[in-house]
Amino acid sequence: MTGIGGGGRRSMGRGAMSLDDVAVGLVLGYAADLAFGDPRRWHPVAGFGRVAEALERHTYAPRRSSGIVHEAVLVGGAVALGQALTRPPRAARVPVVAAATWAVLGGRSLAREAEAMDALLQADDLAGARLRIRNLVGRDPSGLDADELARACVESVAENGADAVVSPLFWGAVAGLPGLLGYRAVNTLDAMVGYRSARYAEFGWAAARLDDLANWVPARVTVAMTALTTWSLTGSRQVYAVVRRDAPAHPSPNAGPVEAAFAAALGRQLGGTNDYAGVREERGRLGDGPPVSTGDIARATALQQRIGVASLVGLVSARLLLRAVVRLRH
Repeated sequence: MTGIGGGGRRSMGRGAMSLDDVAVGLVLGYAADLAFGDPRRWHPVAGFGRVAEALERHTYAPRRSSGIVHEAVLVGGAVALGQALTRPPRAARVPVVAAATWAVLGGRSLAREAEAMDALLQADDLAGARLRIRNLVGRDPSGLDADELARACVESVAENGADAVVSPLFWGAVAGLPGLLGYRAVNTLDAMVGYRSARYAEFGWAAARLDDLANWVPARVTVAMTALTTWSLTGSRQVYAVVRRDAPAHPSPNAGPVEAAFAAALGRQLGGTNDYAGVREERGRLGDGPPVSTGDIARATALQQRIGVASLVGLVSARLLLRAVVRLRH
């Protein structure tokens, strides 16, 4: 595995992917995502999802052990593929990392969904907005008014921005191609089976727990970048204060800190009670400001884009700095 600390003589030898290849590929892949969004056809993540569905027909049983096998085969396969792709011809190394980064990132597509929601709400098209928000959240939107739909959208921008932008960049910086592909496998499986339904309560346990683990550090990186992009010491302190106070009330160990940080940075209140197919879930009250309104979607999208750029710069810089330290030691 091409780890963040693997920059000694051995990893710089013939056939191995250098740290520079990964760093440059991450930057180019991020730029491709900004420019083009997700591939319209033949998306690799969609292909992985079809493989996972086919495998589930053979691995499914309402037991945690079956879910662990399902997770191990698919995530292990993705990591192995990433490892195999670390040894292409020299000229192909950066393009391979860039293509993988583009495939696993989802920042531009998330922004497009938020922009579409904003347009629908600005046009007072509640029916269209209730239909469109299903692309972003799992809660029941049938009874939501315009401001509650805006809250759902802003919370999705916060949570999915961490999952679809910061986390892939983090794992790419830490572990190169195996990290990129392995993380996307973990996150995709969580979306497919990692929720508490009658079918997946036990089978999806491993997927949900591994996703929580994989996103734990990136979620805290997202909080740090949110604080940084307030551009003031007072704003940064407010972000951390709100996260410490309010995030524990949220049932997710990762979405809670990220959404609380967004609430503080935007000066709005997030959280509350959500309805998931008739099951009501209390998400806590996050932040001190007034509730989110329809005018806040564009602000949240812009904040997420700043966080993405700051995360890219910070994580790539950390990788290159560690490479320099390792080189000095050798």
